[in-house]
This record gives sequence, structure tokens and C-alpha cells, in this order.
Amino acid sequence: MRLTNRGMKRAAHSTLALLERLVAFDTVSRHSNLEMIDFMEGWLAEYGVPCWRIPFGPEKANLLARIGPEAPGGIVLSGHTDVVPVDDQDWRTNPFRLHVDEETGRAYGRGTADMKGFIASALALVPEIVGLPLSRPVYLAFSCDEEVGCTGVRPMIAWMRAHLPPIAGVFVGEPTGMKVVTAHKGIMSATTVITGREAHSSCPQLGVNAAHYAAPVMTKIVALSAALAKQADEDSGFDPPYTTVQIGRVRAGTARNIVPRHCTIEWEARLMPDVDGDALIAEVDDFCRTQVEPEMKAHWPGAGIVTEVNNRVPGLKHDPDSWPVQAALQALGENATHCVPYGTEAGLFQQAEMPAVVCGPGHIAQAHKPDEYVDLSQLEACDAFLRRLVKNCL
Repeated sequence: MRLTNRGMKRAAHSTLALLERLVAFDTVSRHSNLEMIDFMEGWLAEYGVPCWRIPFGPEKANLLARIGPEAPGGIVLSGHTDVVPVDDQDWRTNPFRLHVDEETGRAYGRGTADMKGFIASALALVPEIVGLPLSRPVYLAFSCDEEVGCTGVRPMIAWMRAHLPPIAGVFVGEPTGMKVVTAHKGIMSATTVITGREAHSSCPQLGVNAAHYAAPVMTKIVALSAALAKQADEDSGFDPPYTTVQIGRVRAGTARNIVPRHCTIEWEARLMPDVDGDALIAEVDDFCRTQVEPEMKAHWPGAGIVTEVNNRVPGLKHDPDSWPVQAALQALGENATHCVPYGTEAGLFQQAEMPAVVCGPGHIAQAHKPDEYVDLSQLEACDAFLRRLVKNCL
């Protein structure tokens, strides 16, 4: 791979130039995004675009901007500012410095696909939009902490519902290869804590080993996953076409020679639209209460198992006749829609009675991995797509 910026001619406010600036901000979710917010707010101010910051804790913020009149029927271009970590990833380049390979036509850097490419395209279009005779507004909605459960966008959605006129449609720019995505799975993350009793490892009969009792609980969670796979709906459009359940992390004990008091199982479900996440929790709870806890409590009454839901992200329900879906298809000159297994903030907007669709540059296969990239042709396609969308506000 030959990486170079040589010979590139970038206008100061081109999509690629803005992407270069955005990638340089280390907005990994555990870090602040305020420097990137400052930059975008200042850049929008150059064009007289009013902005509102919606804070999310002391070191994070969402940014909402409006171009055009304060009127009903506006559109929202939505993207998240945070990116996933680069720890323990073998990058061939600096992940926070944009590198362009002229031979392959790719731009490399953390967030190029997911999803600073879309944000750069939206920002680059601002000089054109402000010169248009808009009858309806174009909003830019840039959120934080999407990668850790779509948490940051929630107060911004609440603010929008409270202060803005009705919205015609939300266009979420997650990497879909510029395909129109009308449905995605929901997400439910949960933590199961097994509490036992410490003892010296030479006298395990005096304790209750939380790690040992975690084994049947994990077996139950794995069995749930297998049972759901057998309920696959091959006509759903999803891949895989069923709800998935997986254990992500298990932690137990403090030392090898101590019977562990606690074992924590962190697991998640990616829910098909018709699957009730609470029913999965109830099944795990019932198994623990009837099959595992009685033996634990027989050894020590203070033992027990508790499962708590940490976060829920609603799925995006297929609504092919909604205005944003039709507008996106028309802007791309397509008639096919798609489903994806990952989650986005689109489900939250839809839940808040703002119809939403997902469409953006890049591919999810390039996201969250070393040498993340976006094809320059995808950025160009996104530029053209957004220009056509904005015409709906004239």
C-alpha cells in the first residue's frame, strides 16, 4: 500500500480537507469530543449558521445547527463524532492522520468510514446550502458516544422534540455503501452478577464459588443463542436472519487461591424487530432462580444471581412508504432498500416520531479495524446525494 498526499489539490473546505481535520481529533469514546465540537461550531459560524450545544457530561457535547428558516418540514443530517479505540490494533499508518492512497483511491484513518466521512460531506456542503432560497430548514445533528450505546444523542433528540418544529425526515450517515437502509436490529446489553462467598482454596466447601456457578448460567445464555438461530426468518433481509446473543466479557476472582465471591458476565443481544428483549432476560432470570440459586443458597443464604439491563437501543423498523425513505431512494436513483444487523441512532429518532433512514459513505466491513478507510468515490457519491436531498427544502 503506497500512502501519499502528493499531488492532491484540496480546496480549503472540500470534503476531503474537512475529513483530514476531523480525523485529526482523537474522539475515541473514552475521550472528550469538545475540540472537534469547537472546530465545527467555529467553521459553521463563518457562514452565519446558528448552533446549539447540548451537553453530555463535563467533557462531551452534541452539536445541532440550523440552515434556513425556523419552519416545519425540515430534514436532519445526523452523524456521531466519536470513534472506537485503536488500542492493540496493528495500523500501518497514524490512525489520527488522514492518509490518501492515490493508486487505490482510498482515504485511511480512524473514523473515515464510521463516520467522519459523512460529517465532512455535510459540512462541506454548508457554503452551498446557505446560498439557497430554502423554504424549510436543513439541520446538522452531530452527537457523541454513539459507539458506547447511542447514549449521547438521547438528550439531543429530547431537546429537538421540545424546541423544533416537526421534522420531515432524519438521514443517518452510517457507512452503508451509499445504499438505503430502512431497518436494523435493536441492541440490548446486560450484566449478570453471580455472588458467592469467599474461602481459602484449600477449603472450598466453606465457600460458594461464583465462577463455578457462572458456568451453567453461561451455558444457558449460549443455549438461548442456539435456540434463536433455529427461528431464522430467511425472508427478513437481515444477515444473520435471527436474533443473536453472545457473551462479551467474563470477570471473576481476585487470586488463584481464593474462592471467588463474584463473577460478572457481560452479554448482549442483537434483536430482530419482533423479538422481546425482556423475554430473554426473564428466561435467564427464571433459570437462575429455579436451577442455580437453590444449590448456592443451600451452602450460604447470602448467595444469589442478579441480571440488569445496561442499555437498550431500539431497532429501526421497516417503513418503506415514509418520506425520508422515498426521498433517499429518489436522490440515489434506486428502488431497493436494505437491512443491516448493526444498530444506529435512527431507531431512537424513529421512536421519537421523527421518521429516519440510514445512508452514508463507506462500508461497515472497513469500520472498527486497523487501516480503516473510505473510498474517495464513496465521498463523492455522498456529496451528490446530499445535494439532491437538500433540494427537497427549496
